[in-house]
Amino acid sequence: MNATPPAGLEKLTFKTIPHSAPVAADARAKLLVDPGFGQIFTDHMASITYHQDKGWHDAQITERKVLQIDPASAVLHYAQEIFEGMKAYRLSDGAMALFRPDANARRFNESARRMAMAEIPEDLFIESINSLIRTDAGWFPSVEGGAIYIRPFMFASEAFLGVRPSREYQYLVIASPVGGYFKSGAPAITVWTSDHYSRAAPGGTGAAKCGGNYAASLIAQAEAYRHGCDQVVFLDAAHSKYVEELGGMNLFFIFDDGSIITPPLSGTILPGITRDSIITLARENRIDIREQAYTLDQWRSDAKSGKLAETFACGTAAVVTPVGKVAGKDGEFTIGDGGPGEMTQRLRSELVAIQRGETDDRHGWVHRIDG
Repeated sequence: MNATPPAGLEKLTFKTIPHSAPVAADARAKLLVDPGFGQIFTDHMASITYHQDKGWHDAQITERKVLQIDPASAVLHYAQEIFEGMKAYRLSDGAMALFRPDANARRFNESARRMAMAEIPEDLFIESINSLIRTDAGWFPSVEGGAIYIRPFMFASEAFLGVRPSREYQYLVIASPVGGYFKSGAPAITVWTSDHYSRAAPGGTGAAKCGGNYAASLIAQAEAYRHGCDQVVFLDAAHSKYVEELGGMNLFFIFDDGSIITPPLSGTILPGITRDSIITLARENRIDIREQAYTLDQWRSDAKSGKLAETFACGTAAVVTPVGKVAGKDGEFTIGDGGPGEMTQRLRSELVAIQRGETDDRHGWVHRIDG
């Protein structure tokens, strides 16, 4: 795969073609009262085209519209597709900002490499998001915890039938004003342990943020819903005993001595940016935090004995979410008092305060969007 950008790519800029009939201000205001999550979308989208011979070109901000693709497009047959999940925030001073977009850009390209796709220059990735948010700045919801969820994605667009990497790709960014992720509104979620389905195997695509990983998780997620749970938790594929992650979130376990364990990145777990941020904050607070394998049996035993005080899941969409109960074929167990724990809330509050510009950004994580 020739993913080397051609000379002059640094001069590629976005051409903005304003929407001819954007959502009226009063109608938009009604939508933003209760946006839910991922149900409504802003007026515009970003797009860039890649061709093996031309590199990245034709960068535009246009109205969000239905795509027209050839039925032989490689993505429909060989699933070359990747994406990212990010949020844009209104800071306490009213400015717009992203949280660690450079980390998203790096992970996007790591996914691209794993899926044999073209890589996109990190500055171009970030500017595609900046340009879209500047254009659709009026879509920020005012609800508590509100933000604009951003979905950059790329798919193989070349029309051919044959098992090889595509020579053409379409990169797009769409945006959605959002409120809370979980609909139940409960102070802590209940998770279902899947003993039949695996999310990823060693050597597979578990560390890539590709649609196939999520498609494979949906049947297990449906199983969790049938048992009255909010999310599914996957065990490792090799031994079916080590806790890995939820359908779309990383896990942390907090013990009665104040120490924390999170499953290690071994190629089968998505390297979450929220996960990495929490590890950094915990170490700054001199908390003993270890990336260490942890079995379902240990989880159950430690919860029942009281050794395990708290469990939480984390990710861009839900930020930090307490896990109060774990269910499965062998029954269920409760963690602590079944609600959010003190350290979980403390770590969440510290992270959110940085994201919202309410405290010092010691790491340069907050990326302000001018305009």
